[in-house]
Amino acid sequence: MIAATVLALVAAVLHASWNLLIKTSDERDLAAWGQFAAGALLFSPVIVTVGFPDRAAWPYLAASGIIHVVYVEGLVRAYHHGDFSLAYPLSRGGGALTAAVGGAVLLDDAMKAAAWAALCVVAVGLGSLVQRGVARASLGWASLTALVIGTYTLIDTAGARRTDNGFAYGVALTICAAIALSAVGLARGRGGPFVATIRSSWPRYAVSGLCLTGAYSLVLVAVRFAPVGYVATLRESSVVLGAYAGWVLLGEKLAPRRMVSALVVTVGLVALVATR
Repeated sequence: MIAATVLALVAAVLHASWNLLIKTSDERDLAAWGQFAAGALLFSPVIVTVGFPDRAAWPYLAASGIIHVVYVEGLVRAYHHGDFSLAYPLSRGGGALTAAVGGAVLLDDAMKAAAWAALCVVAVGLGSLVQRGVARASLGWASLTALVIGTYTLIDTAGARRTDNGFAYGVALTICAAIALSAVGLARGRGGPFVATIRSSWPRYAVSGLCLTGAYSLVLVAVRFAPVGYVATLRESSVVLGAYAGWVLLGEKLAPRRMVSALVVTVGLVALVATR
């Protein structure tokens, strides 16, 4: 359990970092694609070295790769319409709650009553993020993104548990998602912008691609040792980092209030850890 906790916390820092890079990009859809493409390219040697995930995990990889197209679309639109200090905590925290409930119902991940109480505290903290003046578009896209996050987390948890190497599964997923995003982008006539953005921003994409692939791969290693609700919720301690980044780095007006909400979420996360 200690290993799963450390892996999830490291993933939280990496995850907040690559999301901030998307938010601060001029062309967020291109930035999101560039991150997945760079992550897939940079981590491809891992697949060559350790081998592709077991065949039993392939259907889950394919399904998750396709769902990530919806995830990226929702994430980009949420960041376009609203503050980072709202969209990021709401989508990530909501995704953790969806994954926790789904894991208990669909994957037989047993959780104690105290763990469910801790998740309720997290839910209250997330609810307090929604204040007057919040754009409906931002709220709607962040909520949709949360549902998608919960969905692919469950799919990937099931897939990672069907292979001997969770890290390899995470790398393979980045490759599948990059292929799916590239196919959709090319169908939309984005081939030219893809080439241009790689030429101009490849160092940025290289860093964020490392963060993206590393973050989720660590999570998929962690869920082999602990319930998905525990790992997913602990990983979402990144909501505090997101609120803080919106306040200090982006100067968002409501970010200080959202820090309080994020701290409530953190209390729930600490309580969740204490129940293990």
